[in-house]
Amino acid sequence: SNKLNLKFIDIDEYIEREVGLKINDIFKKKGENFFREIEEKISIQSMKLDNKVIALGGGGFMNKKIRDEVLMKHISFWLNWNNFTLIKRLQKSKKRPVLKDLTTKDIKKILFERSKIYSMANYKINCENYSKNEIVKKITNIYNEN
Repeated sequence: SNKLNLKFIDIDEYIEREVGLKINDIFKKKGENFFREIEEKISIQSMKLDNKVIALGGGGFMNKKIRDEVLMKHISFWLNWNNFTLIKRLQKSKKRPVLKDLTTKDIKKILFERSKIYSMANYKINCENYSKNEIVKKITNIYNEN
């Protein structure tokens, strides 16, 4: 977003501000269904704004309403990493309540299922062998071509 001079919206952070709780606490106190409903509402609202880069949470694109809105009216990027890299990152993260206490095998299954949906994104960038700056350059080049 900085390279494109666009405002950045992180949906998970927006939800935390809106609800007044961290994502993990929302899941614990209000449940996943509550989280998914507010995620849908905030994501759809945010996509009505112009000139924004929006980071959907890991499950956001899995929601058909959100996905349809993204695919009909916006440019979407799937930043793809290999399973080893993802699993290592996900197991360290404290911000992934859906993955809490899952085995590596269970996480691989979720990644496989999600990748079927993520592959619907307009653009897929295999990030494994690129630096952050190289990934940003790929995204900005694609964005500027559209």
